Amino acid sequence: MSVRSLSRSSLAAAAGAAVIVLALAGCGADGGGSSNEGAGLPGRPLPPNSTANDEGGGTSTSQDPRSTFAVDVDTASYTYSRRQILDGRLPSASTVRPEEFVNAFDQDYAEPTGDGFAIHTDGARLPDGHEAAGGTRLMRVGLQTRSEPEEARADATLTFVIDVSGSMSEPGRLDLVKDALHTLVDQLRPNDAVAIVAFSSDATVVRPMTRVADRAPLHKAIDSLRTQASTNLGAGLTLGYSTARAGFREGTSNRVIILSDGLANTGTTSADQILAQVRENAGKQIALLGVGVGSSYGDSLMERLADGGDGFVVYVSDQRQARDVFVHRLPANLAVRALDAKVQVVFDPKTVTSYRLIGYENRAVADDQFRDDTTDGGEVGPGHSVTALYEVRLAAGAGGNAQAAKVDVRWLNPDDRRPVEASRTVRVSDLDGAFALAAPRLTVAYSAAYLAESLRGTAGVPMAVLVQVARSAAEQTGDPAVGELATLIEKTIALRR
Repeated sequence: MSVRSLSRSSLAAAAGAAVIVLALAGCGADGGGSSNEGAGLPGRPLPPNSTANDEGGGTSTSQDPRSTFAVDVDTASYTYSRRQILDGRLPSASTVRPEEFVNAFDQDYAEPTGDGFAIHTDGARLPDGHEAAGGTRLMRVGLQTRSEPEEARADATLTFVIDVSGSMSEPGRLDLVKDALHTLVDQLRPNDAVAIVAFSSDATVVRPMTRVADRAPLHKAIDSLRTQASTNLGAGLTLGYSTARAGFREGTSNRVIILSDGLANTGTTSADQILAQVRENAGKQIALLGVGVGSSYGDSLMERLADGGDGFVVYVSDQRQARDVFVHRLPANLAVRALDAKVQVVFDPKTVTSYRLIGYENRAVADDQFRDDTTDGGEVGPGHSVTALYEVRLAAGAGGNAQAAKVDVRWLNPDDRRPVEASRTVRVSDLDGAFALAAPRLTVAYSAAYLAESLRGTAGVPMAVLVQVARSAAEQTGDPAVGELATLIEKTIALRR
């Protein structure tokens, strides 16, 4: 929806799976990987590929001009934080990931004509009231894949792994999952196939792989789900993968989809160990999706599972969100447009003195591993956008068409795993326009990113300014989700009083 500290190579080997969930939650989410973000911010260590800070809290281009990260499309951090703020409490700073706030909103990037990515870049001066060193600019890097009509997708082979532990009895957990699954089964195609695994203290196959043409036993299996005891997520995922492997169908989109509140308390509770247990049945052929639910939610475990699988996780809190994920987004986003996608932004030290990537701390890739195709990146499905925001400090006198940065994107073709690259140059003039004249979706991304930064205690912009920016963006875009973002900012202000 992802940015975590779990080693991408370890999970690719372990689960090998591309947790394809946020394809679900938002084709407009711009997933990004982890990079040299947060360098020099209070309480945050320098990321692995950063070597020096400048006095403004960024990474000095004289020491490290390259920012490299794996693409990610998680959005669970935003939707879970949204749930908490609306419930009247501020989220823990440890669960707030700015890139997921940004990626939770639609973008308007033009799609490429073929597979892979179209690269979009722009920027602006910071708005009045934003505290930053002179010469600091906002830079947006956007990636977009080509969408795919639902009728053109390959058949799907889906194994649902459903948490039926006692904690799932809370309204808005198992009841919400069952409603969404019933609706999904009714709208899948006859040649799609579904298996259902449930877990509490132990795991069991509720329904083996069944063609959707035979819907009645699938609905009966969903109706039979009842909450029981503890949460042995490891047992559920292990049985889910073995069930998916037993029902594997060549030429289809094979997925394991885990639905849980992430509050594992029995058996194996470590993300690394859980994924190690499913190594044999995982491989790159079966992708993992994560769907989180519940007012109390194990964000860390679910997010680490997603990260380690080079994929993403989505969080849903109400029936509308759940149906949107399962009914509209899942079937249309089972394909993969790009495997192991990574981004490297190379700043020109003559025009840029320092930079800071906002978010993606745990998605960092060593600079020299950008073209190492054994280093895992992120998987991105059809119609997805991925966005990364940078604070960039320009050198004195930099201007005009001088190059500020070069953006390189590398991914593997899903059909033959052939590496492909695309690039785009960013000019100083691209970053020098007034914020009031910036693209509306750039101002949306700004509002989302700095709400997250504020929740983490690191924003340099007053919340009153953020409200104004978000309200203006909502008017310009006509997007109700952006209006809700402005409301969340206002509620955050109220909760702090």
